[in-house]
Amino acid sequence: MPRARKAQVAVEATPYYHCVSRCVRRAFLCGQDPLTGQDFSHRRAWIETRLLKLATVFALDVCAYAVMSNHVHLVLHINQAEADQWSLRSTIERWHHLFKGTIFSQRYLQGESLRDIEQQILEEQVEIWRARLQDISWFMRCLNEDIARRANLEDNCTGRFWEGRFKSQALLDEQALAACLAYVDLNPIRAGIAKMPETSDFTSVRIRVRQYLNDTDNLPGLFPFAGYPRQDMPVGLPFRLEDYLELVDWTGRQLRAGKKGHIPENVPPILDRLAIEPKHWLYMSRSFESQFKGLVGTAFNLKAACQQLGYRRTVGLGRCQMLLG
Repeated sequence: MPRARKAQVAVEATPYYHCVSRCVRRAFLCGQDPLTGQDFSHRRAWIETRLLKLATVFALDVCAYAVMSNHVHLVLHINQAEADQWSLRSTIERWHHLFKGTIFSQRYLQGESLRDIEQQILEEQVEIWRARLQDISWFMRCLNEDIARRANLEDNCTGRFWEGRFKSQALLDEQALAACLAYVDLNPIRAGIAKMPETSDFTSVRIRVRQYLNDTDNLPGLFPFAGYPRQDMPVGLPFRLEDYLELVDWTGRQLRAGKKGHIPENVPPILDRLAIEPKHWLYMSRSFESQFKGLVGTAFNLKAACQQLGYRRTVGLGRCQMLLG
Protein backbone atom coordinates (compact mmCIF):
# COMPACT_ATOMS: atom_id res chain seq x y z
CA MET A 1 0.00 0.00 0.00
CA PRO A 2 1.40 3.47 -0.89
CA ARG A 3 2.44 5.65 2.03
CA ALA A 4 0.53 8.83 2.73
CA ARG A 5 2.23 11.86 1.21
CA LYS A 6 2.72 13.46 4.64
CA ALA A 7 4.73 10.38 5.65
CA GLN A 8 7.09 10.88 2.70
CA VAL A 9 7.80 14.60 2.97
CA ALA A 10 9.73 15.97 5.94
CA VAL A 11 11.47 19.30 5.43
CA GLU A 12 13.52 18.63 8.56
CA ALA A 13 15.08 15.61 6.83
CA THR A 14 15.58 17.18 3.38
CA PRO A 15 14.15 20.01 1.27
CA TYR A 16 14.81 18.14 -2.02
CA TYR A 17 12.26 15.84 -3.72
CA HIS A 18 12.06 14.02 -7.04
CA CYS A 19 8.53 13.93 -8.47
CA VAL A 20 7.20 12.07 -11.50
CA SER A 21 3.80 12.40 -13.18
CA ARG A 22 2.81 10.04 -15.98
CA CYS A 23 0.06 10.34 -18.54
CA VAL A 24 -2.84 7.97 -18.07
CA ARG A 25 -2.03 4.53 -19.51
CA ARG A 26 1.39 6.08 -20.29
CA ALA A 27 -0.06 7.24 -23.60
CA PHE A 28 1.84 9.78 -25.70
CA LEU A 29 -0.46 12.65 -24.79
CA CYS A 30 2.45 15.14 -24.88
CA GLY A 31 4.23 13.75 -27.93
CA GLN A 32 3.59 11.96 -31.20
CA ASP A 33 1.20 9.05 -30.80
CA PRO A 34 2.65 6.12 -32.80
CA LEU A 35 -0.79 4.55 -33.18
CA THR A 36 -2.87 7.50 -34.39
CA GLY A 37 -0.06 9.63 -35.80
CA GLN A 38 -1.32 12.69 -33.93
CA ASP A 39 1.36 15.05 -32.63
CA PHE A 40 0.83 16.70 -29.23
CA SER A 41 4.41 17.88 -28.76
CA HIS A 42 3.29 21.48 -28.25
CA ARG A 43 1.91 20.43 -24.85
CA ARG A 44 5.46 19.95 -23.61
CA ALA A 45 5.92 23.71 -23.96
CA TRP A 46 2.70 24.20 -21.96
CA ILE A 47 4.14 22.14 -19.11
CA GLU A 48 7.54 23.84 -19.14
CA THR A 49 6.01 27.32 -19.11
CA ARG A 50 3.51 26.42 -16.40
CA LEU A 51 5.98 24.80 -14.00
CA LEU A 52 8.46 27.69 -14.22
CA LYS A 53 5.64 30.15 -13.63
CA LEU A 54 4.41 28.20 -10.59
CA ALA A 55 7.94 28.26 -9.18
CA THR A 56 7.78 32.07 -9.04
CA VAL A 57 4.54 31.85 -7.02
CA PHE A 58 5.26 28.93 -4.68
CA ALA A 59 8.08 28.74 -2.14
CA LEU A 60 9.32 25.83 -4.25
CA ASP A 61 12.33 26.01 -6.56
CA VAL A 62 12.73 23.87 -9.67
CA CYS A 63 16.17 22.25 -9.52
CA ALA A 64 15.76 20.11 -12.63
CA TYR A 65 13.03 19.02 -14.99
CA ALA A 66 12.50 16.95 -18.11
CA VAL A 67 9.21 17.07 -19.99
CA MET A 68 8.88 13.89 -22.00
CA SER A 69 6.18 12.65 -24.38
CA ASN A 70 4.25 10.70 -21.75
CA HIS A 71 5.68 11.75 -18.37
CA VAL A 72 7.31 14.62 -16.50
CA HIS A 73 10.26 14.56 -14.08
CA LEU A 74 10.84 17.32 -11.53
CA VAL A 75 13.36 17.87 -8.76
CA LEU A 76 11.92 20.42 -6.34
CA HIS A 77 13.43 22.33 -3.43
CA ILE A 78 11.16 23.45 -0.58
CA ASN A 79 12.20 26.96 0.46
CA GLN A 80 10.51 27.19 3.85
CA ALA A 81 12.64 30.16 4.95
CA GLU A 82 11.37 32.21 2.01
CA ALA A 83 7.72 31.41 2.81
CA ASP A 84 8.19 32.39 6.45
CA GLN A 85 9.36 35.85 5.36
CA TRP A 86 6.34 36.62 3.20
CA SER A 87 4.13 39.41 4.47
CA LEU A 88 0.36 39.07 4.71
CA ARG A 89 -0.09 41.04 1.49
CA SER A 90 2.61 39.14 -0.38
CA THR A 91 1.08 35.77 0.54
CA ILE A 92 -2.39 36.90 -0.56
CA GLU A 93 -1.06 38.25 -3.87
CA ARG A 94 0.71 34.98 -4.58
CA TRP A 95 -2.42 32.97 -3.81
CA HIS A 96 -4.50 35.25 -6.06
CA HIS A 97 -2.20 34.39 -8.96
CA LEU A 98 -3.73 30.92 -8.78
CA PHE A 99 -7.14 31.25 -7.10
CA LYS A 100 -9.78 33.88 -6.42
CA GLY A 101 -9.24 33.87 -2.67
CA THR A 102 -12.02 35.02 -0.37
CA ILE A 103 -14.12 38.16 -0.16
CA PHE A 104 -11.94 39.30 2.77
CA SER A 105 -8.69 38.84 0.83
CA GLN A 106 -10.13 40.67 -2.16
CA ARG A 107 -11.25 43.57 0.02
CA TYR A 108 -7.86 43.66 1.76
CA LEU A 109 -5.98 44.01 -1.53
CA GLN A 110 -8.37 46.77 -2.60
CA GLY A 111 -7.37 48.74 0.49
CA GLU A 112 -10.69 48.41 2.34
CA SER A 113 -10.58 48.31 6.13
CA LEU A 114 -11.67 45.09 7.82
CA ARG A 115 -13.29 44.64 11.19
CA ASP A 116 -11.23 42.87 13.85
CA ILE A 117 -13.04 39.56 13.43
CA GLU A 118 -12.72 39.77 9.63
CA GLN A 119 -9.00 40.53 9.95
CA GLN A 120 -8.56 37.55 12.26
CA ILE A 121 -10.38 35.23 9.85
CA LEU A 122 -8.25 36.51 6.98
CA GLU A 123 -4.98 36.01 8.88
CA GLU A 124 -5.93 32.45 9.78
CA GLN A 125 -6.80 31.72 6.16
CA VAL A 126 -3.56 33.25 4.92
CA GLU A 127 -1.54 30.93 7.17
CA ILE A 128 -3.29 28.01 5.45
CA TRP A 129 -2.39 29.48 2.07
CA ARG A 130 1.22 30.03 3.19
CA ALA A 131 1.48 26.33 4.08
CA ARG A 132 -0.05 25.29 0.77
CA LEU A 133 2.36 27.50 -1.18
CA GLN A 134 5.27 25.45 0.14
CA ASP A 135 3.53 22.11 -0.33
CA ILE A 136 4.65 19.79 -3.14
CA SER A 137 1.21 18.21 -3.51
CA TRP A 138 -0.39 21.62 -4.11
CA PHE A 139 2.35 22.49 -6.63
CA MET A 140 1.75 19.28 -8.56
CA ARG A 141 -2.00 19.80 -8.36
CA CYS A 142 -1.73 23.32 -9.84
CA LEU A 143 0.58 22.02 -12.57
CA ASN A 144 -1.28 18.86 -13.57
CA GLU A 145 -4.81 20.22 -13.27
CA ASP A 146 -4.12 23.17 -15.56
CA ILE A 147 -2.49 21.00 -18.25
CA ALA A 148 -5.26 18.40 -18.05
CA ARG A 149 -7.98 21.02 -18.52
CA ARG A 150 -6.22 22.59 -21.51
CA ALA A 151 -5.58 19.21 -23.15
CA ASN A 152 -9.15 18.01 -22.60
CA LEU A 153 -10.47 21.26 -24.04
CA GLU A 154 -8.24 20.87 -27.08
CA ASP A 155 -9.36 17.26 -27.56
CA ASN A 156 -13.00 18.11 -26.81
CA CYS A 157 -13.20 15.32 -24.25
CA THR A 158 -13.38 14.66 -20.51
CA GLY A 159 -11.63 12.25 -18.17
CA ARG A 160 -8.18 11.76 -16.69
CA PHE A 161 -5.08 13.07 -18.39
CA TRP A 162 -2.57 12.10 -15.68
CA GLU A 163 -2.36 9.06 -13.45
CA GLY A 164 -4.07 9.75 -10.16
CA ARG A 165 -0.98 9.95 -7.95
CA PHE A 166 2.43 11.42 -8.70
CA LYS A 167 5.49 9.54 -7.49
CA SER A 168 7.76 11.21 -4.93
CA GLN A 169 11.28 10.38 -3.74
CA ALA A 170 13.06 12.28 -0.94
CA LEU A 171 16.71 13.10 -1.73
CA LEU A 172 18.52 13.06 1.60
CA ASP A 173 22.06 14.18 0.73
CA GLU A 174 24.41 15.50 -1.98
CA GLN A 175 25.03 12.05 -3.44
CA ALA A 176 21.33 11.34 -3.97
CA LEU A 177 20.69 14.87 -5.21
CA ALA A 178 23.48 14.81 -7.81
CA ALA A 179 22.46 11.37 -9.07
CA CYS A 180 18.81 12.37 -9.39
CA LEU A 181 19.58 15.69 -11.10
CA ALA A 182 21.66 13.91 -13.74
CA TYR A 183 19.06 11.15 -14.11
CA VAL A 184 16.36 13.74 -14.82
CA ASP A 185 18.45 15.87 -17.17
CA LEU A 186 19.57 12.84 -19.20
CA ASN A 187 16.06 11.50 -19.84
CA PRO A 188 15.96 12.54 -23.53
CA ILE A 189 19.40 11.01 -24.17
CA ARG A 190 18.39 7.69 -22.60
CA ALA A 191 15.20 7.76 -24.68
CA GLY A 192 17.21 8.37 -27.85
CA ILE A 193 15.42 11.60 -28.78
CA ALA A 194 18.45 13.86 -28.18
CA LYS A 195 22.17 13.39 -28.79
CA MET A 196 23.57 16.00 -26.42
CA PRO A 197 22.33 17.73 -23.24
CA GLU A 198 22.34 21.14 -24.92
CA THR A 199 19.96 19.86 -27.62
CA SER A 200 17.52 18.25 -25.18
CA ASP A 201 14.34 20.24 -25.62
CA PHE A 202 12.17 20.98 -22.58
CA THR A 203 14.85 20.13 -20.02
CA SER A 204 16.56 22.21 -17.37
CA VAL A 205 20.03 21.18 -18.54
CA ARG A 206 19.46 22.88 -21.89
CA ILE A 207 18.82 26.15 -20.06
CA ARG A 208 21.80 25.56 -17.76
CA VAL A 209 24.16 25.09 -20.73
CA ARG A 210 22.94 28.28 -22.38
CA GLN A 211 23.28 30.10 -19.06
CA TYR A 212 26.88 28.89 -18.68
CA LEU A 213 27.92 29.66 -22.27
CA ASN A 214 26.32 33.10 -22.31
CA ASP A 215 27.16 33.91 -18.67
CA THR A 216 23.56 34.99 -18.08
CA ASP A 217 21.42 35.01 -14.95
CA ASN A 218 19.28 32.05 -13.99
CA LEU A 219 15.81 31.77 -15.44
CA PRO A 220 13.22 32.86 -12.83
CA GLY A 221 11.97 29.80 -10.99
CA LEU A 222 15.05 27.70 -11.76
CA PHE A 223 17.14 27.05 -8.64
CA PRO A 224 20.73 28.35 -9.09
CA PHE A 225 23.97 26.47 -8.49
CA ALA A 226 25.69 28.00 -5.47
CA GLY A 227 29.00 26.12 -5.50
CA TYR A 228 30.39 23.65 -3.00
CA PRO A 229 29.23 23.89 0.66
CA ARG A 230 31.10 26.57 2.59
CA GLN A 231 30.60 29.16 5.26
CA ASP A 232 28.13 31.91 4.32
CA MET A 233 27.00 29.86 1.33
CA PRO A 234 24.20 31.51 -0.70
CA VAL A 235 20.94 29.68 -1.33
CA GLY A 236 21.31 27.22 -4.18
CA LEU A 237 22.37 23.74 -5.24
CA PRO A 238 25.57 22.58 -3.46
CA PHE A 239 27.62 22.15 -6.64
CA ARG A 240 29.45 24.31 -9.15
CA LEU A 241 27.54 24.66 -12.41
CA GLU A 242 30.59 23.92 -14.59
CA ASP A 243 31.36 20.74 -12.61
CA TYR A 244 27.78 19.55 -12.87
CA LEU A 245 27.63 20.19 -16.63
CA GLU A 246 30.91 18.31 -17.08
CA LEU A 247 29.46 15.39 -15.14
CA VAL A 248 26.24 15.35 -17.19
CA ASP A 249 28.18 15.56 -20.46
CA TRP A 250 30.50 12.71 -19.45
CA THR A 251 27.59 10.56 -18.28
CA GLY A 252 25.62 11.23 -21.46
CA ARG A 253 28.56 10.07 -23.57
CA GLN A 254 28.74 6.78 -21.66
CA LEU A 255 24.99 6.23 -22.07
CA ARG A 256 25.27 6.74 -25.82
CA ALA A 257 28.30 4.47 -26.09
CA GLY A 258 26.25 1.52 -24.84
CA LYS A 259 29.27 -0.27 -23.39
CA LYS A 260 28.31 -1.74 -20.04
CA GLY A 261 31.76 -2.32 -18.57
CA HIS A 262 33.72 0.54 -20.07
CA ILE A 263 34.79 3.34 -17.70
CA PRO A 264 37.13 5.95 -19.27
CA GLU A 265 40.10 7.21 -17.29
CA ASN A 266 38.98 10.85 -17.34
CA VAL A 267 36.26 10.41 -14.72
CA PRO A 268 34.90 13.81 -13.53
CA PRO A 269 36.46 14.76 -10.15
CA ILE A 270 33.03 15.54 -8.71
CA LEU A 271 32.49 11.77 -8.36
CA ASP A 272 35.53 11.58 -6.11
CA ARG A 273 34.16 14.36 -3.93
CA LEU A 274 30.83 12.57 -3.66
CA ALA A 275 32.59 9.22 -3.05
CA ILE A 276 30.53 7.43 -5.72
CA GLU A 277 32.01 4.60 -7.78
CA PRO A 278 31.83 5.48 -11.52
CA LYS A 279 30.19 2.15 -12.36
CA HIS A 280 27.53 2.76 -9.70
CA TRP A 281 27.03 6.30 -10.97
CA LEU A 282 26.38 5.10 -14.53
CA TYR A 283 23.96 2.48 -13.23
CA MET A 284 22.02 5.11 -11.28
CA SER A 285 21.97 7.44 -14.28
CA ARG A 286 20.04 4.73 -16.12
CA SER A 287 17.87 3.36 -13.33
CA PHE A 288 17.57 5.89 -10.49
CA GLU A 289 13.78 5.97 -10.33
CA SER A 290 13.30 2.20 -10.36
CA GLN A 291 16.11 1.31 -7.95
CA PHE A 292 15.08 3.43 -4.96
CA LYS A 293 11.98 3.70 -2.81
CA GLY A 294 10.61 6.92 -1.34
CA LEU A 295 13.83 7.86 0.50
CA VAL A 296 17.22 8.07 -1.20
CA GLY A 297 20.56 8.75 0.49
CA THR A 298 23.62 7.26 2.13
CA ALA A 299 23.02 4.62 4.78
CA PHE A 300 23.58 7.04 7.67
CA ASN A 301 21.16 9.65 6.33
CA LEU A 302 18.62 7.03 5.31
CA LYS A 303 18.53 5.53 8.83
CA ALA A 304 18.19 8.99 10.40
CA ALA A 305 15.34 9.96 8.09
CA CYS A 306 13.45 6.71 8.65
CA GLN A 307 13.73 7.19 12.40
CA GLN A 308 12.54 10.78 12.10
CA LEU A 309 9.54 9.77 9.98
CA GLY A 310 8.62 6.94 12.35
CA TYR A 311 9.29 4.07 9.94
CA ARG A 312 9.56 0.67 11.60
CA ARG A 313 12.32 -0.43 9.27
CA THR A 314 14.89 1.24 7.02
CA VAL A 315 13.37 0.96 3.57
CA GLY A 316 15.83 0.40 0.70
CA LEU A 317 18.92 0.26 2.91
CA GLY A 318 20.72 -2.43 0.93
CA ARG A 319 20.36 -0.65 -2.40
CA CYS A 320 21.47 2.70 -0.97
CA GLN A 321 24.49 1.10 0.72
CA MET A 322 25.58 -0.53 -2.51
CA LEU A 323 25.10 2.46 -4.85
CA LEU A 324 25.68 5.47 -2.61
CA GLY A 325 28.13 4.11 -0.05
